[in-house]
Amino acid sequence: MTTAPVVVILAAGQGTRMRSATPKVLHPLCGRPLVAWPVAAAREAGAAKVVVVGGPDRALAPGLPDDVVLAVQERPLGTADAVRAAAGEIDRDGPVVVLSGDVPLIDAATIRELAAAHVASGAAATMLTMVLPDPSGYGRVVRGPDGAVERVVETKKPGDATPEELEIREVNAGVYAFAGGPLLDVLGEVRADNAQGELYLPDVLPLLRARGHAVRAHLVDDPSLALGVNDRGDLAQVRELAQRRIHARHQANGVTIVDPGSTAIDVDVEIAPDATILPFCSLHGATRVGPGAQVGPQTTLIDATLGARVTVPHSYLVGAEVHDDATVGPFAYLRPGTVLRAGAKAGTFVEIKNSDIGRGTKVPHLSYIGDADVGEGTNLGAGTITANYDGRRKHRTTIGSGVRGGVDTAFVAPVTVGDEAWTAAGSVVTEDVPPGALAVARARQRNIEHYSERNKETQDP
Repeated sequence: MTTAPVVVILAAGQGTRMRSATPKVLHPLCGRPLVAWPVAAAREAGAAKVVVVGGPDRALAPGLPDDVVLAVQERPLGTADAVRAAAGEIDRDGPVVVLSGDVPLIDAATIRELAAAHVASGAAATMLTMVLPDPSGYGRVVRGPDGAVERVVETKKPGDATPEELEIREVNAGVYAFAGGPLLDVLGEVRADNAQGELYLPDVLPLLRARGHAVRAHLVDDPSLALGVNDRGDLAQVRELAQRRIHARHQANGVTIVDPGSTAIDVDVEIAPDATILPFCSLHGATRVGPGAQVGPQTTLIDATLGARVTVPHSYLVGAEVHDDATVGPFAYLRPGTVLRAGAKAGTFVEIKNSDIGRGTKVPHLSYIGDADVGEGTNLGAGTITANYDGRRKHRTTIGSGVRGGVDTAFVAPVTVGDEAWTAAGSVVTEDVPPGALAVARARQRNIEHYSERNKETQDP
């Protein structure tokens, strides 16, 4: 028997208690859909193949990696029927591990340990179990006099279990390892003799025993590994635990998280050692934070990349790239396509979109830079605007290196400003500015003497 298991993840349930138009297993958890968590754990554990069982609408297909097989359960007839839908992907001569798509905290180490214990024991089935102070809602593990597992009694509806069985505190964690051949041989014999009229996967256990096969249990100490999500409250509980794990991983790698309770970090975010995450920050998606960077307080990063020693207080960055030693904020908004080169600055109340800001260039405050390329060592004064949209199309502005822009300058694209050029305060630049020139694009000031007195004479008493 090979030791790398086929992993089957059951994800076709309707999830009606979520009260949502979104399938339960597609609800997000720290940057991944619920079903993506056991998929990632199975792949990390070295699964020979990962099979996800979904419904006939194939709603899960777009979110699955290319190397994951989607099997379709045509009707919601229960977990045993769901495994039967994946039968064509199961190797008779190898182990099979069955997970649930709504149990996201199962990890690769536990999957490896379960598969290894199962193969070593020679059992036909090995189930993951745990002992809970309050086992309500879980299937109870009924053992025989020899300690072997006889059966699992479901407790979803009144009448599924006897009062004596409800007293049992060892519960089914919903994770199983099977020998492929024996599992396939008995799946068709499962009957819907329960209050819900469903084909329960645990009912294969007594069938295997009846054929003389051994059924073992693999007890785990961490109940969170098998926490399932049935409603929004469960999702919040699981999210808290998943976030705690993510924080612990970063902290072990040398990241300072000043207040974990107020900090949200998605599972795929990368943070280098010596970075500091201050309170009330959210880091999402494919965000990358470099060594020595300081994020926050109150900063949101979505698919953003920060270099070494970057500081970003009180700001919002989406799809932006900030190079080493650059500074952002406070109260800055960097939108997709923004590149802030090394040592550059996007200051207070600055918005930048789809623009490349050169090394050491400063956009200190109260400015909007959109669809622009700005050279090195330029300083754009307060209130600088690139007017990039003419009502029909977007146009780019090109500003050279060493440019000194006066306050309240508007660059009406498309326009090019040469290196070392200057603009006068209050200018609306509509024509190219040669290198080293001063652009004065404003009306000449004219003062009207005694205007206040004349105005009073014309006012009504």
